[in-house]
Amino acid sequence: MLGLLGFYDELDTRSGQPNGSIRDAARPVGEPDEADLVAYLDAGHYLIAVMEAGDDVITGSTHRHSLGCSSLMTDGTWLWRQDFPHYLETHHVSLPETFLEHVRRLDYRMPTIAVAQFAQHYDETMPLVGWASAVPWRSTATTLEPEPRVVTSKAQFDAAVLARDRNRPQGSWGKRRKPRKA
Repeated sequence: MLGLLGFYDELDTRSGQPNGSIRDAARPVGEPDEADLVAYLDAGHYLIAVMEAGDDVITGSTHRHSLGCSSLMTDGTWLWRQDFPHYLETHHVSLPETFLEHVRRLDYRMPTIAVAQFAQHYDETMPLVGWASAVPWRSTATTLEPEPRVVTSKAQFDAAVLARDRNRPQGSWGKRRKPRKA
């Protein structure tokens, strides 16, 4: 069975999620190597891509993983939602010690996954996160190699949102305006 990260009550309509409440997991300060942990999670292998959008369940704000937020990612040992890195870097959610040891032992590098060994763990784990009726994941490849991906950092995303908001005209968009005279 895969270890589960970021499956919080607030992120699902069903109560009793494997990781409990995100509010209980949030902390004022993160791990000293939190940036490396976030980069590791961002580099995960995609299992299921979901076309949806969701805002931060604590602040209500849009974040860099809002689009496709509940897509599922893995390293072959752990399973997490695509938006989990956001909650780690923003709210410093607590992480299981076994996950921390695992990632640090890998020197923060995403491993290659042997598909034949991984498939059984996938089948055992999916019902726990509400995907029991999903089409079984199967890859035609024998191994999944980590692929380099460009991921927008939190700082880049926040700067882009700030620039976008700064360039918007002021005023109420809901009010009708009088036409300008030529």
